[in-house]
Amino acid sequence: MKRANIVTAFLEHNGLILILKRSKDVKTMKGKWAGISGYIEEEDASDAAIREIKEETGIDKKDLKLLSRSSPIEVYDDKNNILWIVHPFLFHTENINITIDKEHEEYRWIKPKSIVEYDTVPKLFETLNSLLKL
Repeated sequence: MKRANIVTAFLEHNGLILILKRSKDVKTMKGKWAGISGYIEEEDASDAAIREIKEETGIDKKDLKLLSRSSPIEVYDDKNNILWIVHPFLFHTENINITIDKEHEEYRWIKPKSIVEYDTVPKLFETLNSLLKL
């Protein structure tokens, strides 16, 4: 089984969080709602989160304030035989001018508890709950 360390970051603004719908062009979890996520490359997990936020939303580091991070969560993907090691982060931003990249086809600002109403990547609720204690 392959193991992959990834970050999942959420942006918060005025009590709402940003979720993004994965496009049909990505390798995994097509059409699922997710946080901002990506592989941890040769960097610290927090640097990976900030890099992914910039790549996937266009929001710069200067517009982010770290609110919370939690312990990694393991998510087994039996379809692809991968154990995802998810490193969760929550950032506040005043900048809501989102420019999504090709990995996503839609985004929404939602109340955190309403995440259960969406078809999300596995354990997204648990990942968000680890940061917000819903």
